Amino acid sequence: MSNKWSEGIEPRGFRWIITDRFGVCERPGGYGVGHRRVRRLEEIIWLSRNQISLIVSITAIPYNLHDYDEHGLAYAHLPFSDPSDGPERLEEILTTISEHDRVVLHHDSIGDRVSGVVAGYLLWSGLVDAGPEAITIAERLLERELGPLARELVSMAQRLKPSADS
Repeated sequence: MSNKWSEGIEPRGFRWIITDRFGVCERPGGYGVGHRRVRRLEEIIWLSRNQISLIVSITAIPYNLHDYDEHGLAYAHLPFSDPSDGPERLEEILTTISEHDRVVLHHDSIGDRVSGVVAGYLLWSGLVDAGPEAITIAERLLERELGPLARELVSMAQRLKPSADS
């Protein structure tokens, strides 16, 4: 007999950026003093049951990775604090997202890092043509204003954007 808990619970802040292809959420279980092991496991069950093929964690510390392993979820731990981590790391994150189906990106919360990567991805992947458009779309999807860090990531993604000639 199955109950609602065996299906897991949707991770906090989860939303699809590109339906059934690229989503974002808070770190499963929450962060800081609000982190709960039971919630983490329930959210990981939900991710697994919803056939997420890859978790991309951009947290500095490799939280949850052993739990992803235990539930058969593939993951990429690509720590990213801010633009000082370099354009190569941002490009690695964007490329990883583009190479997989049903990807979920997370950091501790849906803040400027995640928002900037989302807007940067929209621009870098060619889904939108200009930085301001990527920012506007990301703000609507995430229901939050993008701050200076996120906007800097969009600018960095613009410089990384593959040219039409290549």
